[in-house]
Amino acid sequence: MGSVKDLEVLRKPTKDEMGIGRFHFSDRYSVFDWGEMPDRIENKGSALCTMGAYCFERLEEKGIKTHYRGLIQDEKLVTTDELKAPTSTMEISLVRVFHPKARREGKKLKYDYGVFTPNLANFLIPLEIIYRNGVPEGSSVFERLNAGLRPEDIGLDHTPLPGERLDRPIFDVSTKLEERDRYVTWVEAQELAGLSDDEIVEMRDMLMHIDDLITETASKAGLENEDGKVEFAFDPNRKLMVVDVVGTLDECRFTYGGVHVSKEIARQYYKGTNWYKDVVEAKKEAGIKGIKDWKSLCSKPPKLDRDLKKMVSEMYMAAASEFTGLHLFDVPSLADLLAMSPA
Repeated sequence: MGSVKDLEVLRKPTKDEMGIGRFHFSDRYSVFDWGEMPDRIENKGSALCTMGAYCFERLEEKGIKTHYRGLIQDEKLVTTDELKAPTSTMEISLVRVFHPKARREGKKLKYDYGVFTPNLANFLIPLEIIYRNGVPEGSSVFERLNAGLRPEDIGLDHTPLPGERLDRPIFDVSTKLEERDRYVTWVEAQELAGLSDDEIVEMRDMLMHIDDLITETASKAGLENEDGKVEFAFDPNRKLMVVDVVGTLDECRFTYGGVHVSKEIARQYYKGTNWYKDVVEAKKEAGIKGIKDWKSLCSKPPKLDRDLKKMVSEMYMAAASEFTGLHLFDVPSLADLLAMSPA
């Protein structure tokens, strides 16, 4: 079980063959790496499932390999244009997952990535890549710049302003399978994951195509594609493919007329709580003391405001309808919802 979706394994992957699994998208949500929050956002799961499937189908049409197999409805494998009602279950191909070995050096946790060699195949690449087309208010870029990151370290030639659109996308990369994700350089990422120069070039080329497709699709719904998360794996022949899910309101940060249309709304709400201050302090203390479970040092999160939770639920459904053009949910338009937003 993940923080926002559950994985059902139908057939385990082996060294030479991919397995088969199903994502069950839940109505749970997560912010600030906390995991499951105390609320549920109604129909969030089916909205995300629909958006992710739609993007996978469009990527496959463009020749970009993914682990997507289809959606499950009435116990049948279907495509998005065959859907008669929303579904929250997606079938996928599975690869092996190898975790770097953690060890303690003094008060610091260090990770051994020795398992990831150039000869390994059929596995999840232990990285998350974030494409950035803009830096809206709330972007982690600003926290990192304030902490000493140089603009040129992430491909910028100046210090950006909140809300600025970039002339060309930049690609951030972070670890994926450590206790706490951390940003690394592309040189470090290549070394950790055992990637060749050609594989890095191919990965960045695929990122451009993924970004372009999501940007174009989002624009039809009046959405700006500010940034988004992408994960990759190698198939049994060590061919790159896109995995997890892309193009959803949880993987991407979309804005509509400058207003956030993503779980960033919840993030901003929680940033005004004492719990968020506890999260920042707990992560800092855990890093200093080398404590693996930073959440043990933190208070519990409060529930979302009731009216805000209802608006976020409708926002997920409206965005899915307008993003895909399938209109499987009976909700007001995204424009009308945001005009009524209490956020």
